Amino acid sequence: MPLFLPPILVKFKFRMKRFFKYTFILLFIGVAFLAWFILLGNKANFEVSEKKIFLKDVSSKQKILAKLKEEGCFSNSFCFELLADKMNVFAKIKPGKFVVKNGTSPLQLARMLRNNQQASIKFVINKLRTQGDFVKLIAKNFDKDSVEVNQELIAFFSSNNFGINATNFQAFIIPNTYEFYWNTSVAMLMEEIVKERNKFWQSNNREQKLANLGLNKIDAITIASIVEEETNSDGEKGNIASVYLNRIEKKMSLGADPTIKFALNDFSLRRVLKVHLQVQSPYNTYKNKGLPPGPICTPSVKTIEATLNAPKTNYLFFVASDKLNGTHIFTTNYTEHEQYAKLYREAVTKYLASKK
Repeated sequence: MPLFLPPILVKFKFRMKRFFKYTFILLFIGVAFLAWFILLGNKANFEVSEKKIFLKDVSSKQKILAKLKEEGCFSNSFCFELLADKMNVFAKIKPGKFVVKNGTSPLQLARMLRNNQQASIKFVINKLRTQGDFVKLIAKNFDKDSVEVNQELIAFFSSNNFGINATNFQAFIIPNTYEFYWNTSVAMLMEEIVKERNKFWQSNNREQKLANLGLNKIDAITIASIVEEETNSDGEKGNIASVYLNRIEKKMSLGADPTIKFALNDFSLRRVLKVHLQVQSPYNTYKNKGLPPGPICTPSVKTIEATLNAPKTNYLFFVASDKLNGTHIFTTNYTEHEQYAKLYREAVTKYLASKK
């Protein structure tokens, strides 16, 4: 016999079906919305097109989430946390610099952090004179403590296999634009710089030019560093280099004013006077013959090239022109040199008097 349900049960069954149907629809909508919010909504909201995010402390999930939220990478950290946990982000994330574009979704952000897709730093090296200059440059670019950087640099000097030390480190740095990651250590930075230095010497026949001059790499850079400090005129650098090469050949004192400034650690000196020449230092090239212990700056590539390609001259002296235009007058004997030096001193005295 067919089973007939009472009307009240039929009505109840119908209502339950409708309840489950609507519950399923609402649940589906809720899950879909949550998935959209986690994966596509809750996006980075910046006032700029992109933002550099520095994650220094990744020791805990809370610190990471707080930093990302503070920077505006998302509005709801709970949703991002769920996603990041599933993707194992917090176990794989490393300290570094990340560039997050405006509108980056939580999924994109999580992938970036998990895969350590860091932004590189353009590390621009121009003229560096002292170890302190180098330390400050590294600290500024990599957002590090100067004391810590200096300690790392000293440790590298004492342990490297390249022969680099605090006296000659300038000879291993070719001014250029380098790319590093923000979390690069000082040792790794120096190793990459040395690689670029080796490539530099192996190209454009530079090693053969060194051999022709009878110089090693450090000595050549030391001469170029003095030339660098003597003039800003590229056209005169070759002649100035020839003066120092001729003095070395004749076993004369270099008598280079820039080395006195380096010895005194006073690069603001406009004129080197007799009193300055009394400084007791291996960098005093008036008292000590031959090259100083190492370079006095990191010379530019143009200056290095000018030194390697210095013309053959008989020049032994040069002095700034009395026209005060930044050029120099080159001579082969001291008597003539003194005549031009006197004219220069008179011109400077007259110029200073006009400014009073």
